[in-house]
Amino acid sequence: MARKAKPKRVKTIVDGHKENFECLRKAFAQGDVCLAACTLLATGEKVAVICAVNNDTDKEENIQLVPMAMFFNGNPYELLEAPMENPKKEAAK
Repeated sequence: MARKAKPKRVKTIVDGHKENFECLRKAFAQGDVCLAACTLLATGEKVAVICAVNNDTDKEENIQLVPMAMFFNGNPYELLEAPMENPKKEAAK
């Protein structure tokens, strides 16, 4: 009987994204996040963006919003192919 080939694992995390995710996780834990309306420069499309709030200064006017993640306009299930069908099943292999 032929061996069933294991599905090829695809690297889904771009270098730097894990660090950005950790930064965003910490910002949520500290309450330093906001949702901002932005415009994509390439298309002019309006998008919702999760921003970390950089308020390391003592002056309120110096607060910076650092864009970290963007919401999908539309149904993400129609826009993306999942990295694997069943992550729990794949992790058990």
